[in-house]
Amino acid sequence: MRIALDAMGGDHGPDEQIAGAIQALEETDLQLTLVGDESAIRSCLDQVAPSDSIASRLQIVHTSEIVEMGESPVDAIRKKKNSSVMLAFDLVKKGDAAAAVSAGNSGATMAAAVRKLGRLKNVSRPGIANAFPTLKKPVVMMDVGANVDCRPGHLFQFALMASAFSRIFDIDSPRVGILSIGEETGKGNQLVKTTHKLLSASSLNFIGNVEGRDIFQGNVDVIVCDGFVGNVCLKVSEGLVEAATEMIRKGILGSFKAKIGYWLARPVFREFKKRVDYAEYGGAPLLGINGTGIICHGKSNAFAIKNAIIEASKIVENKVNDKIAESLAENLDPLKEAE
Repeated sequence: MRIALDAMGGDHGPDEQIAGAIQALEETDLQLTLVGDESAIRSCLDQVAPSDSIASRLQIVHTSEIVEMGESPVDAIRKKKNSSVMLAFDLVKKGDAAAAVSAGNSGATMAAAVRKLGRLKNVSRPGIANAFPTLKKPVVMMDVGANVDCRPGHLFQFALMASAFSRIFDIDSPRVGILSIGEETGKGNQLVKTTHKLLSASSLNFIGNVEGRDIFQGNVDVIVCDGFVGNVCLKVSEGLVEAATEMIRKGILGSFKAKIGYWLARPVFREFKKRVDYAEYGGAPLLGINGTGIICHGKSNAFAIKNAIIEASKIVENKVNDKIAESLAENLDPLKEAE
């Protein structure tokens, strides 16, 4: 299987992308196509010095056009038709790659995916799904930023798509909840109330409303919300982890007894760091597009890029898009009602 990597995306330039690509090739039998400035890519490869067996599974597609992180996604896609992110998804469209991965401008990545691959049948709006760590298995939240204004039908489709994706975590019948301000039926705004009725009439394992405090408990497998709320949840979670980590660090440095306690509890701290590290999950899949794409965090390091590449291959191997299409077909009546 070949994966296309936007080698120029992200805050760290091609260095972390190439390092992550090499790590992915060392751990799997995948093949990779690196899309971007060839001279910059080869310079990074010279520093990494991959073995002959690794190098033989690498290809380079050159382009000098790059979408910057601060650019307007619409303008970038319209004006930079040969940008690295556009060419990565073009490889998927042509069948020269099974999936595309980018840590670049997330809006441009979504726009490029839709422009090049289109949408799956019966999908009104593709969205971004994100896996959150919990006390048990990861919970998938959708949408986390692609669609800030949604109708009930959109949230219903998010539930179907996220449920299909969550099965890659070995969950047979994902429990689906809708994010609201109370667990009781009837709580929430009109969007939540109407979506609740649609989900209740679907074939999904719908358990009702869930609250923000339920996100990390692990008692639900899929949480549905609009992209505005989902993105706020995502950013709050990232900020909380950073703040909590810094608070713990300062607490340890400020006390000799705390330093001794940290020394004894190091395995616990390592496990905590691993569970809350976004890099463990690689990136967020774009669901609803007629292909496979992963959006990575802009500050992704090599470890995150490696995991994103591997995650992309798992989505393809598990035929997530086929499962999404099947779920949409099984729920055509609620979908038509939502329209």
